[in-house]
Amino acid sequence: MTMALTLEQLNTAALAEATALLDGLYEHSPWISEAALAQRPFRSPAHLKHVMARLVHDAGRETQLALIRAHPELAGKAMVSQSLTAESTSEQNKAGLTNCSPEEFAKIQALNAAYNSKFGFPFILAVRGPRGTGLSRREIIATFERRLANHPDFELAEALRNIHRIAELRLNDKFGVEPRLGHQVWDWQEALSAFSDPGYREKGQLTVTYLTDAHRSAAALISQAMRDSGFDEVGTDAVGNVVGRYKAARPGAKILMTGSHYDTVRNGGKYDGRLGIFTPMACVAELSRRGERLPFDFEVIAFAEEEGQRYKATFLGSGALIGQFNPDWLEQKDADGISMREAMQHAGVPATLAAIQALQRQPSDYLGFVEVHIEQGPVLNELDIPLGIVTSINGGVRYTCEVIGMASHAGTTPMNRRRDAAVAVAELALYVEQRAARDGDSVGTIGILNVPGGSTNVVPGRCQFTLDLRAPNDEQRDAMVADVLAELTSICERRGVHHTVEQTMRAAAAPSAPAWQQRWERAVDSLGVPRYAMPSGAGHDAMKLHEVMPQAMLFVRGQNAGISHNPLESTTSDDIDLAVRAFQYLLNQLANENT
Repeated sequence: MTMALTLEQLNTAALAEATALLDGLYEHSPWISEAALAQRPFRSPAHLKHVMARLVHDAGRETQLALIRAHPELAGKAMVSQSLTAESTSEQNKAGLTNCSPEEFAKIQALNAAYNSKFGFPFILAVRGPRGTGLSRREIIATFERRLANHPDFELAEALRNIHRIAELRLNDKFGVEPRLGHQVWDWQEALSAFSDPGYREKGQLTVTYLTDAHRSAAALISQAMRDSGFDEVGTDAVGNVVGRYKAARPGAKILMTGSHYDTVRNGGKYDGRLGIFTPMACVAELSRRGERLPFDFEVIAFAEEEGQRYKATFLGSGALIGQFNPDWLEQKDADGISMREAMQHAGVPATLAAIQALQRQPSDYLGFVEVHIEQGPVLNELDIPLGIVTSINGGVRYTCEVIGMASHAGTTPMNRRRDAAVAVAELALYVEQRAARDGDSVGTIGILNVPGGSTNVVPGRCQFTLDLRAPNDEQRDAMVADVLAELTSICERRGVHHTVEQTMRAAAAPSAPAWQQRWERAVDSLGVPRYAMPSGAGHDAMKLHEVMPQAMLFVRGQNAGISHNPLESTTSDDIDLAVRAFQYLLNQLANENT
């Protein structure tokens, strides 16, 4: 049996020996390992992985193309002729590509030909997948078909990202590294994704909205996983939050709060919110396994609602803990006419304002709030960096709006006589795009646009739409909001239509508390990976807790160019493992500070 490589061995070996030790990481490209070894000593395997990825990034397009072209096609001629490298042979065998049905083999051959014709290089996919246990042939073919539609520049970057993932897995094999804690978090998330609302579950889509049966099943799974992990107290509160407490060594200690949400957007991904629940749970499981206690209580909360999908009550779960539950929400009705009060009663929670108000926390009892979250963007992926330290969460405002014009016959109403509600909103959409771009880092979105009862031959008389406006600080956001609403008024006056606007969410920008941001920075540095600071364009539960206690967040790199609010949302168990270890380091720092 081959002994696992050690960092000390790699850092101290002569160059030729060290290069041989890293043989096979990058297909037929030993120059990457040779160049990386010039930057010894490496602090961790993650450090080495990053160094190699940056060398490829900086090598230039022609060298990158040569690296991609050094890889074999999936189920291609090299596999048939048995001329693959040992590493590629093992990976394609484990993916079952040597056992394709005739139909699957023919499909892959056709895709290979189309892909090479379009891009001029072979299709590269880390067939061992984000957990390292392998993708199915169905998943491989579906990914092949999807990526064939990409822009050439985007696809070149995607090929390189997959090459780095292949090298990461091969390096794990050499070092005998298994991201055990990352696998645990991964498996919890996979199990949780089995629950989805009716109408979506049948399509294989993930949708979990507030207090549906799927939502309650998700809460039950989280509760059981908390109990199995060794939490001392586990319960579901009056708004559906699942609250776990790992008690301090001594009673009466301060509390560290963490967590994120377990509801999803419609047809969303498996990691948004949920990663921030299970990552600290893995920390508790390790503490419990070792019989260790912290000098503070550790409270992990799976917030019941953050997305505002079923009811217009964004951040309901975390907002209730700071006394921000609007009593009017109880009478809101969803698309099926079910009020929130009725949904609460169906879910078995009290559905009374008194019970909800009793959830409010005393900030003086708490050390602070920290949250782990998938990045939901492309930045970390493009930089080949697994973790990001959040500097601030953008402030945001949301509105539901309607423009009301006059429905009329599309054939007989002259263009200069129309009071077209949809065209008015279309004009506003273009303005939002231009106005947000003027600031550089502001963003504006009309995410829903609906013509009720619309018909092909009818000029739209009504158009319902949403506005989502965000910026890194409140002053910048509010200036944009004022301009957009003024433009809406101007457009409607000029076009002879009128409008309604209802604010559904307003969240202040939330800069990270410096001391807590520094704790994350030290935690990330301890892993040997770069400390990269970045703002969050998305809203998070941390925004609400920020109003009453210090907070700071850690981002985890996403796959597929960091896409989120999408079924393609993904990350690897290796990156998750780094996040768990960073969280463990933060807990240890805090423990040393409070003993």
